[in-house]
Amino acid sequence: MKEFGGTVGAAGLMLWSHGLPVYFWMALEYCKGGVFWPLDGDMWARMRVDLVPDCTSICMYFGFVALQVFFAYTLPGPTVKGLPVPSENNKQYEYHCNALSAWYCSLLILFTLHYTDLAPLTLIADHFGHMMVLAMGFSDVVAVLVYIAGVSMGKTTRMSGSLVYDFFMGAWLNPRIGELDLKLFAEIRVSWMTLFFLTLSAAAKQYSSLGYISSAMGVVLLAHFLYSNACMKGEECVPTTWDIFYEKWGWMLVYWNLAGVPFVYCFPAYYILRNNPVLPPGFAVVLTVVLLTAYYFWDSSQSQKNRFRMQLRGTYIPRNSFPQLPYGTLASPQYITAECGDKLLVSGWWKYARKVHYTADVTMAWVWGLSCGFSGLLPYFYPVFFMGMIYHRYTRDLQRCARKYGKDWDRYLRTVPYAFIPGLF
Repeated sequence: MKEFGGTVGAAGLMLWSHGLPVYFWMALEYCKGGVFWPLDGDMWARMRVDLVPDCTSICMYFGFVALQVFFAYTLPGPTVKGLPVPSENNKQYEYHCNALSAWYCSLLILFTLHYTDLAPLTLIADHFGHMMVLAMGFSDVVAVLVYIAGVSMGKTTRMSGSLVYDFFMGAWLNPRIGELDLKLFAEIRVSWMTLFFLTLSAAAKQYSSLGYISSAMGVVLLAHFLYSNACMKGEECVPTTWDIFYEKWGWMLVYWNLAGVPFVYCFPAYYILRNNPVLPPGFAVVLTVVLLTAYYFWDSSQSQKNRFRMQLRGTYIPRNSFPQLPYGTLASPQYITAECGDKLLVSGWWKYARKVHYTADVTMAWVWGLSCGFSGLLPYFYPVFFMGMIYHRYTRDLQRCARKYGKDWDRYLRTVPYAFIPGLF
């Protein structure tokens, strides 16, 4: 059964996904982040000039990607095994998880370049549009090359027969160059590091023009740091997740990892940069408290589930990376054992809701939007879009698990009846 509306839906989503970042960039550049329609001739003319990458942006973007590849091969970090892959005779791939080392080294380099004035942080914001175009084009090229490689090397799995749909969903589950897993690399390092660096540059730009960082910008900066840092410090848990274990690395994941996530999700920071919204008294404090609370539940619940899986396989590695939150590892987890041998966690935060981490994730997304105040609509695109995406992923997961576990899944649903909010939904 085809998802996302089949071939027509996949083609439409690819077109829409290319137009969305460009529209948001135009809104920021020409309308201070406001909704506009239609596009006038002056906008088109300026866009053809303002979006053409220059030498600086090319060196910055591809230098960053090349540096992360170098770090991935060379820096220290634990090596963990992923889940057995049924389509490859239950082969377990190894993942060298050194994103945390790459994260710290990258931050050190970035701040060194800034404080020595060799490359100020504001340079990223100044070349935002140029690097956005580079990321979009690069992601398309990577998606094409990976698809061709997967087909030519006989690495395809779950193909539909529709070229457009299979390109969108992917042909190859675990594309690699030596020890480097491309899917994990793009999802953790390129995606979230780029997002935080874009937001950090927006904050630096605001400071250079105003002499301070506003409370609104501070909330977004903290939010994007926590999210990006969490991805780096918990990389060893990611190989057991849905994206790595099940999703093929097709255009959908390639594009949104390399281009969509960083250049769309950073919109609140650049909206604040353009408009400097003044939040109501105490509102920033409330948003920060909500953010930190949601982050705690998101981080600790993810840790509980993924460390539970690692404990079952004997691959759990205690980490001391910052921050290690209380209740992130379950001492005596309770679970349901399915006939296929899988174990479904029903303790910790997971005894209250099956997708408790999604609820926390959506809450953080709304904090991103609310930090921009109430004067515009576009800052709220991300939380609304994210809610739809998360719910769609939930329905896909629900169908897959029902097929896989059968009556055991029904037993699990009776044990943990709520999906998102205990007692409500």
